[in-house]
Amino acid sequence: MGNIKYILKRLRTMDKKAMKEKINSIHEKTNMSKFAIFMDMQKCARRYGAGYMDYDLFEMYNLTDEQRDTYLTRGRNNALVTKYCDKSVLHYFMNKDEFNTKFKDYIKRDWIKVKGSSKEDVINFLQKHSEFMAKPIDGGCGKGIEKINTTSYKSLDELYEYLSNPENNFELEEVIVQHPDVAKIYPNAINTVRIVTIVTTKDGESLLDIPQEKRKEVELEPHIICAYFRIGNSGKYVDNFNSGGMTAPVNENTGVVEKVAIDKKKNVYEVHPQTGEEIKGFQFPFWSEAIDLCKKATKVVPEMGYVGWDVAFTPNGPLFVEANEFPGHDIYQLPVHTPNKLGMMPKFDFKNKE
Repeated sequence: MGNIKYILKRLRTMDKKAMKEKINSIHEKTNMSKFAIFMDMQKCARRYGAGYMDYDLFEMYNLTDEQRDTYLTRGRNNALVTKYCDKSVLHYFMNKDEFNTKFKDYIKRDWIKVKGSSKEDVINFLQKHSEFMAKPIDGGCGKGIEKINTTSYKSLDELYEYLSNPENNFELEEVIVQHPDVAKIYPNAINTVRIVTIVTTKDGESLLDIPQEKRKEVELEPHIICAYFRIGNSGKYVDNFNSGGMTAPVNENTGVVEKVAIDKKKNVYEVHPQTGEEIKGFQFPFWSEAIDLCKKATKVVPEMGYVGWDVAFTPNGPLFVEANEFPGHDIYQLPVHTPNKLGMMPKFDFKNKE
């Protein structure tokens, strides 16, 4: 009876049309009956916290129960955020202006928030930077970001009127100069590496499990969970997987791209379709510096114990584009990157690590 109630509850809240489309697609690929697929989806949701999107993306219909249990699903990712991240500090990562202020030593570029700044200060920024990025302060997944050249407007006053429109809420950033080796792969976007960190005590516990008054006395240890190359595509100037980009795993110890790239439509790329540059085997410059940057940054807001840092590489070293209070889970365990059909949940078992 409990399982029936669970399934009925799920049916009331999910996008039935999208789920039906996934079921039909999986049915065509596997010849499983649609009812069997639906019931298996519910089983994976109940046992592993996997929604129908996870079920399709990770091809859980091809996995055993033991293999499924190794996957970081949306439900499990939500639980990790709850376990390691104090809600009271989320705002530093949810709002780009607050992040840039808190991590000013890590972003290494000029920026200004339009709302709350004087027109004179914004005009001064525009005079200094003829080309810049305009980013919605509370935006995500690369949505709403504009690359603006001042010469596209009749005057700086006209551009200011657009930027300060009440419907917009921009912060403006100096354009990052990408390392030439990284730019060769795709020059139209800043191709970043998402480096995911978890901070625990020496005993593998979350800082949030420690009483507030004792937290300053606890020695913390940053862990690098994974690193993934995020590459722009299709003429866009963002590298986000959910905005047309592609992704490939990077060896967190060496900084070498280990496998081919894939986009959200499951197209696989050995070379970049726009430039012909090989993706697998690419060696990132300044890799040890990038790892050190992330580990050092975990100390700035230690109550934020689970973060996805988006690192860009410049001729002078690595810097942060932004950081994610919800590091995501979809790009880390794609079938083409997991030939052993094992996910990344074991990486979060810190108490049993040697």
